[in-house]
Amino acid sequence: MSEPLSPSAVPASLSLPDTEPRRASIAATTLAWFRDLLLSLLIAILIVLFLYRPVKVEGTSMMPTLQDGERLFINQFSYRFGLGHISRGDTVVFWFPGDISKSYIKRVVGLPGDKIEIDDGYVVVDGKKLKESYVPQQYRDHQSYGLTTVPPNDYFVLGDHRDASNDSRAWGFVPRSYIYGKAVFVFWPLDELGTVN
Repeated sequence: MSEPLSPSAVPASLSLPDTEPRRASIAATTLAWFRDLLLSLLIAILIVLFLYRPVKVEGTSMMPTLQDGERLFINQFSYRFGLGHISRGDTVVFWFPGDISKSYIKRVVGLPGDKIEIDDGYVVVDGKKLKESYVPQQYRDHQSYGLTTVPPNDYFVLGDHRDASNDSRAWGFVPRSYIYGKAVFVFWPLDELGTVN
């Protein structure tokens, strides 16, 4: 009968692997992965809630700037709590004054205190014709709108596709408190990828 070998006599290549450290390493890696995933989700949620939010364009009133079905990010932070400055030419998202369960997207053409009129499809602000490079000739109409003054804390908005837009010409001004975002970036479809002008 042969004698058992001592541990020092067993070749290193035949010794059993130490599985405890390996299990601990796998557990630590898995925990770190879940921690990073949760942190990423939290950051994404905060960005969506307070900074950028994806929205889908429905309708043709902002053509050719925005197409029906495009998806874009709006910046919610710039206008939240009245911190941002709304400028003429901004493409804004707001609660529709006639039904605040609906959101609209239009371009700001009249600021508080502006004297606005539309003469044969051309916007006139404080007696000067507004330069609107975002409205090609084929998207203009020939409507006129009588002289009016934009009230304090209100805005006059129009769609870029003037003959297919339901806007301030039909239902009046948009209160500042209803405007909650600025269109900044189209992300879908990919061939339209880019900033909103």
